[in-house]
Amino acid sequence: MIKQNSKFLINIINSKLKKHSQYILIIILVCIFGLQALPQGRVRLENLPRYDRKRLHFGFNLGINKMDFLIKPVEKLQTFDSLLEIHSKPAYGFNIGIVSNLKLAEHFDLRFIPALSFGERSLEYTYLKNDTNRITVLKKVESTFIDLPLLLKYKSARLINSRAYVITGFKYSIDMASQKGKKDLNSQEEIIKLRRNDFSYELGVGGDFYLEYFKFAVEIKMSYGLRDLLVRDNSFYTSSINKLNSKIFLISFLFE
Repeated sequence: MIKQNSKFLINIINSKLKKHSQYILIIILVCIFGLQALPQGRVRLENLPRYDRKRLHFGFNLGINKMDFLIKPVEKLQTFDSLLEIHSKPAYGFNIGIVSNLKLAEHFDLRFIPALSFGERSLEYTYLKNDTNRITVLKKVESTFIDLPLLLKYKSARLINSRAYVITGFKYSIDMASQKGKKDLNSQEEIIKLRRNDFSYELGVGGDFYLEYFKFAVEIKMSYGLRDLLVRDNSFYTSSINKLNSKIFLISFLFE
């Protein structure tokens, strides 16, 4: 049931966000800066002046992801039935998570943000048939991740009601939609199988905005998988790839 619902939501997001994601981000940023620029009398006062004194605080985040692969094919693709190229085709998905923030020092925080990530990506194989016709085969891979990142956040000095920050760390992910143990029904239905577990390095930047009742943040982050995810079953589609790693772009909106 969860998988069916997530697939339905992913299809909707893919159709809408491919054309409008950049505009959605621009609108949100304009609204944020607009709130910051609203007149508050002759002197702009700090919102939530005691917020940064908290040792521990919580929140939640909503995000838009773009899942992709880093592919390292074998050196001689032509040995695999005239295979010419292998490309990754990314697609959009979404994330929801819970924010846990521990203050370490004035400018350093330790963050744990467990999240659910829904998305998909595809591998596109192009090969020659009869030495003349180019044939393209698309293999989709759906994923539903439980993400467990542990991140270090370095933040600048607060400027009235905003501050910038950089964030980095590592993430452990469990793919609940992994089909590692599934058997192919026939040669026409061969599926790309990925390992269930992955480790990633993450790096990003963001901005905190102190509003009247809560802190809002916009964060842009890249995640690079450290593990070869491909399950090799001696098929045409897996034997032609030497290494397959995850690459995910993420825009997050955090409410703390």
